[in-house]
Amino acid sequence: MLNIYFQSGKELTMLRFPEELMLLILDDDNGRFARVPDQSLRYALAGGVLMDLAMENRIDTDPDRLVLVDSTPVQDSLLDPTLADISQADETRDARFWVERTAIRSAAGIRETSLDRLVEKGILERRDDRFLWVFRSRRYPSVDDQAEREVKLRIMEILFSDQIPDPRDVVIISLAHACNLFSQILSSRELARVAPRINQVRKLDLIGQATFRAITEIELSLALAVQMRPY
Repeated sequence: MLNIYFQSGKELTMLRFPEELMLLILDDDNGRFARVPDQSLRYALAGGVLMDLAMENRIDTDPDRLVLVDSTPVQDSLLDPTLADISQADETRDARFWVERTAIRSAAGIRETSLDRLVEKGILERRDDRFLWVFRSRRYPSVDDQAEREVKLRIMEILFSDQIPDPRDVVIISLAHACNLFSQILSSRELARVAPRINQVRKLDLIGQATFRAITEIELSLALAVQMRPY
């Protein structure tokens, strides 16, 4: 099992994929998040949970199905609700089904739990700003930016080089691509340069592919529904 650890004070801390994804979309300058479509982010976070379960040897996938390998809880509040859901299923489904189901049932909780954990680990600070004492906005400025830098530098190094990515790099790139994050954090010139590399890397991950297909197909269905709506 591969996991990213960083030193926070005296404690060695592990980050899960949803936590890394939230750090990747965080704007260093203002503590706010990149303008990623909410629906796309929900599916990417769901895919991150499934990939963490795969890394923990609880599930496995092939192009046609996602199978339960071990129903033993991971003792992790981000992962165990989805693992329990898969364990209780009465039939085998494909990865896309579980990406969609997890996104619908749990994505808001995954996002908030990820942020809560990043605050608890001393990586981010939760700060509510007020405008005219009425309107509030929430920011998450970095307290210890080591983890944030590690995630971003690692991914940029993979995209702008020919080095072989490890499984975690593949997952994060796949999830970031699924929610169209690279168009937000790279210039148009940089994105054009690394687009072939993104496509090369993301094809190595079945759950990442399923996440991307689910987002694309659902957004297409929504667009068609809007076009067919009577006026």
